[in-house]
Amino acid sequence: MDHSAIWGADVAASYDTPGTGMFAPEVLGPTVDRLVALADGGPALELAIGTGRVAVPLSEAGVRVSGIELSEPMLERLRTKADEARIPVVVGDMAYVRAPGEFALVYLVFNTISNLLTQDEQVACFRNAARHLRHGGRFVIELWVPELRSLPPGAGATVWHEEPGYIGLDTYDVLNQRVVSHHFRFGEGTQASLGRSPHRYVWPAELDLMGQLAGFELEARWSDWDGSGFTADSRSHVSVYRLAGSGSATGTDAGDAGS
Repeated sequence: MDHSAIWGADVAASYDTPGTGMFAPEVLGPTVDRLVALADGGPALELAIGTGRVAVPLSEAGVRVSGIELSEPMLERLRTKADEARIPVVVGDMAYVRAPGEFALVYLVFNTISNLLTQDEQVACFRNAARHLRHGGRFVIELWVPELRSLPPGAGATVWHEEPGYIGLDTYDVLNQRVVSHHFRFGEGTQASLGRSPHRYVWPAELDLMGQLAGFELEARWSDWDGSGFTADSRSHVSVYRLAGSGSATGTDAGDAGS
C-alpha cells in the first residue's frame, strides 16, 4: 500500500478543519499543553507531522519543533503556516528517516503508528524514535484501542462513529491484525463520498513490548491528554515511554509525567 498516494493532494486539501473535529480547541488544547510539559523545555520531533495540526501551536507555545513527513502535499500545507526555519522537516518514512539533532521528546499522535502496516515497521518506528532522543528523553504515542469486543461473532465490521453527514466504519481482518477505516460523508440529496485508509491495529501490551525491544520503559498511560486514568473501557490511550535506565518509573500510570 502506497501511503504517499493515500495522503495525496486531495486529502491534504481537505485535512484541516479549523475549530472543529481534531482541530477543536477542547481536543487540541490539552494535547499541546501535555506535550509542552513532557518536552520540559527541550526540543521536540513530531513523526508524521502532516499539516502541522499539533506542531504549529506547539511551536507557538515555545517548543522548538522539527518533523518527519512522508507526504509532500501535506508538507506543502504546513509550509503555508510555518517556514523551514521555524519548523524544519525531513521528507521520508518515519520508521527509518533520521532528522538532524537530538531531542527531549518524540511524539506520534492521532493513531498514526497504525499507518505502518507490519509489526516490523512499527518496531522500527520505536527504534527510530530512540535514535533521536537524548538521555532521559520521552516517546509519546496516541492510539486507539481496537474495538473487537463490539464486533459480533461472524461479522467483519463495526460502525465506530455516526453523526449527521458522516459515518465511520471499520472492516477487520483479525487474522492479520489489519483494519480498513471507511469514512462516508453525505451531501445534499444522494451525494456522498468515501475515503479509506488501511491500518495495523496494536494492543497496548504489544505496544509496550515494542518499546522494550527499542530500549524504552512505560512511564505513564492515560485515556486522554487530560491525564484521565486508562481503564478496560477506554477507547484510546496516550502512552509515554522513556529510555530505559534514565530514571523513569515503570507502570500503567506513573502520575503526571513531566508536569
